[in-house]
Amino acid sequence: MLPDPALVVLVGPSGAGKSSWAAARYRPQEVVSSDALRAVVGSGEHDLDASPDAFAVLDQVVAARLRRGLTTVVDTLGLDATRREHYLALGRSARMPCVAVLFETPDAVCRERNSQRDRRVPSRVLARQLASRAVAAAAVATEGWDDVVLVDDRDPSDRARTTRLLPAATARAGTARVHDTGLPEVVLQVSRFPWGTNPAGWLSSVALAAAEAGCSGIALMDHLIQIPQVDRAWEPIPEPWVTLGLLAGLDTDLRLGTLVSPVTFRPAGVTAKAVATLDVLSGGRAFVGVGAGWWEREHLAFGQPFPGAAERLDLLESSIETMRALWGAGTKPHDGERVSLPETTAYPRPLGRPQVVVGGSGEVRTLRIAARQGDACNLPSELETLRHKVSVLRQHCDDAGRDPAEVAVTVLDVPVLGHDRDDTWQRVERLRGRSAAATFARRHHAGEAAVHARRYRELAQEGVATVFLALPDLDGAADLERVAAILADG
Repeated sequence: MLPDPALVVLVGPSGAGKSSWAAARYRPQEVVSSDALRAVVGSGEHDLDASPDAFAVLDQVVAARLRRGLTTVVDTLGLDATRREHYLALGRSARMPCVAVLFETPDAVCRERNSQRDRRVPSRVLARQLASRAVAAAAVATEGWDDVVLVDDRDPSDRARTTRLLPAATARAGTARVHDTGLPEVVLQVSRFPWGTNPAGWLSSVALAAAEAGCSGIALMDHLIQIPQVDRAWEPIPEPWVTLGLLAGLDTDLRLGTLVSPVTFRPAGVTAKAVATLDVLSGGRAFVGVGAGWWEREHLAFGQPFPGAAERLDLLESSIETMRALWGAGTKPHDGERVSLPETTAYPRPLGRPQVVVGGSGEVRTLRIAARQGDACNLPSELETLRHKVSVLRQHCDDAGRDPAEVAVTVLDVPVLGHDRDDTWQRVERLRGRSAAATFARRHHAGEAAVHARRYRELAQEGVATVFLALPDLDGAADLERVAAILADG
C-alpha cells in the first residue's frame, strides 16, 4: 500500500510495464504520461520532435496537481537523474509523500515486448535504457525518496510482483502501515435518514445489514434539526431513543445507543430512564453517548435553554452523576459531588452497567470529565490529533487517580469509502461541495476497503477500542456491503 495522495515517479526502460502497472492502480487523470502529451502537442505519441513541448506541459501539469494535493503518477522513462530530482523537488515543495517505483522487468522481457510493438524503439536506444536502469537503481536509493518500490512485471496479464526497497515507515503523511493487530470494534453511526415512505423498514434493513456486515452496534445521532454537516435542515432526524426501541426488537446482537446526546435536551433522569428501558428491552445492549451540546439554533427553535459553555459542561458532569445514581441498586437518597436526590427509585434498572461515552475533545474540561466520570471518550480519528488528545486524557486520568485503561478510547470516523479507486473519487466529487477535492479526500480519508482496514488497524495499535463509522453517503442497506469489505479485510 503506497502513500495516497502522493507523487509517484515511474523508473524503467521501454517495455518494462510502467504504463500497464499505473493503469491497473490509478485513475487515468492521475497519470501524467509523456507519450500521451506528445500526442497532444505533436502528431502522435511517437513524435519525438514534440518531446520538449510535451515535457514542458508535463512539468506544468505535475506542478499544478501537486499544489492541489492530488496524487500524481509521472509516467516517463524516469531514467534521467536531473528530471527525477526536479520531480522530487516539486513533491517536496508541495509537502507530498514522494515515491519512486523502479521496474526490474528482465532485459529479455523488455526486448521481447519491444519487438512486438508496431513502432519499435531502436535496439541501440533500448540497450542504452537498459544500461541506464542499473545506474538509476543505485541512485534512487540515495536521492531522498520517502519510499522506493521495486516491481518485477514479467507478465502484464498477472499482478506485478512488488517489493519495497525502503521500509514503508519512512514515508510521510498518507502511508498506511500493515500491523498484525486486529481491527477495533466497529459501530455504525447513522446520521442521515433517507427513508422515503417506509421509515421503519428502512431503519430495520440498515440495522440488519450492519449486523450481517459484522458491525457490533448502531449509534444514532441525537439532534433536533438535521445538522448542515450532514444534510439539509428539512431532512428527517428522528428522536433516537424511540428509534432505538424499534431496533431493539430486531433479532440481532447489536449494541444500541446514541453518539452523542446533548445534556441540554432532556433532564438527566429522563435520559437515565430511556437508557435503562432500552437496556432491558435489548437484553443488556444499551450505551449512551453524552456531550455538552454545541448548536444554538436547534435549542432556540425548540424553546430549549442554551447556556454558556461553562454551564453546559457543569451540566454534563451533573448529568453523568445523576444517571449513575439512578442506575444503582436500591432507592436510597443520593448526596454526591454535584447532585442531591431525595430518592433513587428508578425502575426498571438496567441489566448491566450501560457504557457512558463522553463526546468532545476540549482539553481543559471535557477530557477531564471523561477521565473522572466516563467509561469511554470519543475523539477525532486523525492520528496526530488523536495521539495528542489521548496523552491529555491519560494525564487527566493520572491526576484523578484513575487507571487510564478504565476509559476506553473511541473515535468518530466519517470516511469516503469506495468499491474501487474510480468509485472513491466519484464519491469525493459528489460529496465535496465547495471544498477542494484533495482537501475533502484527505479530511475524509478517501479510499477503498483495504485502505480503511489498514487505518483501523493503526487506530487499534494507538489504543482505539471502537470506531464509530458514519458513511456520509449512506442511502440504504446495500451501502453496508462496503463496510463489510472493511471488516472482511480484518
